Amino acid sequence: MPDLSTNPRRGGSLGLGAPMPLDDAAAVQRLLALCPAHRETPLLDLPWLAARCGVARVFLKDERARMGLGSFKALGAAHAIAREAAAARSGGDWTRALAGRTYVTASAGNHGLSVAAGAAQFGARAVIYLAGTVPEGFAARLRGKRAEVVRAGADYAASMAAAAEAAEAHGWTLLSDSSWPGYDALPLRVMEGYLQLAEEVAAQIPAPPTHLLLQAGVGGLAAAVAAHARRVWGDAPQIVVVEPEAAPALKESIRAGRVTETSGPVSAMGRLDCKTPSAIALGGLARDADLFATISEEEAAAAVAELAAQGIATTPSGAAGIAAALAGLPLPPGARVLAILSEGPEDG
Repeated sequence: MPDLSTNPRRGGSLGLGAPMPLDDAAAVQRLLALCPAHRETPLLDLPWLAARCGVARVFLKDERARMGLGSFKALGAAHAIAREAAAARSGGDWTRALAGRTYVTASAGNHGLSVAAGAAQFGARAVIYLAGTVPEGFAARLRGKRAEVVRAGADYAASMAAAAEAAEAHGWTLLSDSSWPGYDALPLRVMEGYLQLAEEVAAQIPAPPTHLLLQAGVGGLAAAVAAHARRVWGDAPQIVVVEPEAAPALKESIRAGRVTETSGPVSAMGRLDCKTPSAIALGGLARDADLFATISEEEAAAAVAELAAQGIATTPSGAAGIAAALAGLPLPPGARVLAILSEGPEDG
């Protein structure tokens, strides 16, 4: 059963000095209207999963085919780069708007794909640092998007440190999906891109959910969706943030009242295996989330297997939100649950 912790900061502020997450998707929608690869992703209504969880309805927002990149991350870094291209372009060719620029980041795979795709679209170069734990399949996909891949460090934090050093040494633009003191402008735009999926859900779902189950690594997706949910649905939905037991960075930071670095073993929930949260995301979730939950490796794996048996292929990271419900998260029988199927299988 998930380990639960009530958010004592709900509705308040941590005073971190970072901006709060944005909640209006209008600017994102205007840019995406110019993108031929953009298509709305489906919202799955799954009675079998509702019965399995003992609730009235379960909806999964299916991000596995988002813009051909396989995850919700397609909306993030590519959006931040597109905004810079729009600012730099003066009536010329969009495909050369950022010629001469190099974007560098660390990634567990999906964020790097978004950086690579966005950079290629606007004539920039992408350099992606990967830790040794990132599957080679992701590295191959990055190279397929014309990114340069550099292996550095044993974990995400080490690869991010290497990416930041490279940015400083070469004058490149660091494009992280996390934020920290003195670095928040681009991460804020990355998170803004995720509002598109939240806006789609609000239009697709037949009635407001009673419970949102949002998986989190550094917290960008969870914080963006939570901020939008509060904008459109107010205080009614209960928002539950789900993290791996091996990386409870948001849960422990909420408890401490500040950004806190955690430690733990490597998690199979690789895209969620982040030991330090984003300052922007932490501030937003302190205000908007009701509960923080951690799930075990076994609970995540069981959710992947159960979804696969019904023809829904994903990863432990992609299934982590709904895994909390399948593992016994206390939910009333009348609950209308919304979770995000955040990525497709690693070999997809």
